[in-house]
Amino acid sequence: MISILDNIFCRFSQNLGIDLGTANTLVGVGNIGIVLREPTIVCRHKKSKTIIAVGTSAKKMLGRVPGTIEVLRPLKDGVVADFELTHAMLSYFVGKIRANFGHFSPLGPKMVVGVPTKISKVERRAVVEAAVKSGARVAYLLDEPMAAAIGADLPVTEPVGSMIVNIGGGTSEIAIISLGGVVSGRSLAVAGNRMDEDIIAYIRSRWGLAIGEVTAEAIKINLGSAYPATTEREMIVRGRDLEKGIPRTIKVSSGAIREALSPACATILAAIRQTIEDAPPELVADILERGVVLCGGGSQLSGLPKLVSSEVKMPVVLADDPTSCVVLGAMKVVSDRSLLAKVKLAQA
Repeated sequence: MISILDNIFCRFSQNLGIDLGTANTLVGVGNIGIVLREPTIVCRHKKSKTIIAVGTSAKKMLGRVPGTIEVLRPLKDGVVADFELTHAMLSYFVGKIRANFGHFSPLGPKMVVGVPTKISKVERRAVVEAAVKSGARVAYLLDEPMAAAIGADLPVTEPVGSMIVNIGGGTSEIAIISLGGVVSGRSLAVAGNRMDEDIIAYIRSRWGLAIGEVTAEAIKINLGSAYPATTEREMIVRGRDLEKGIPRTIKVSSGAIREALSPACATILAAIRQTIEDAPPELVADILERGVVLCGGGSQLSGLPKLVSSEVKMPVVLADDPTSCVVLGAMKVVSDRSLLAKVKLAQA
């Protein structure tokens, strides 16, 4: 039950919806909109543990720091891998928002944080504690597929089936939702970061060239595809020759990168099929009529909607703002008392 005091704060205070992603963190202020979108990365001094940079400025240091400094990701596969780093990062982001927008309740803002479905109670507690230590008055956790579906304007509280596929940085969340709950779903540790790793391994194996995370991500964005296109693209890639140890340049095609990404795409497709197979026939009929919605940064892989549609024999569409669906859903829940009461949340 939502308390009377909570109702008052819902109406008059600036509350936060947060997509605490493995790759990027997005924060929205309930009645303003998305106010922060930065990489989930922290740079600190190895010996003193002093935080040097957070977010965008920390990402610029990836692969470019001396041995005394480390660039770290506080989350791995959607869960807190380092509590202190997560706390420091959230505190920095909340402080940045407070400086720019202010108007928080004296008791601190209420937060709704999107998290992967399959994380444990201990991992959920770690997220809640990090949110509270960063200044939250109270923190609720909202499963990412539910948050994404709400953000994509799907009728999650109605007695009809809605299917959402959220491909983020660390996890892919697949769910069929009806009446405010997940009827059938899967959570995979196969998403955007795994695709980057596959590109690094493929180029290393095929060309004997070592490349870093930043280069792999650029290759994925520029050449990545899940379905053959009429025109193949190419780009120049620079790295270190593994045999000679000197810089070398190669030309990589979109066809080669599609081959590198095919195992990850096949894993996601298999999970989508299994989720549909586990759903009641009535909900499957709804999805056949309404279609599957893709969201998350990984869903922007060229040709992915076409590949999914060809496999499941259903309409597949990309959400209007695929990278923002989770934070938009969290913002709606933190701002809407009736919706807050209808969806399943875990409170601190």
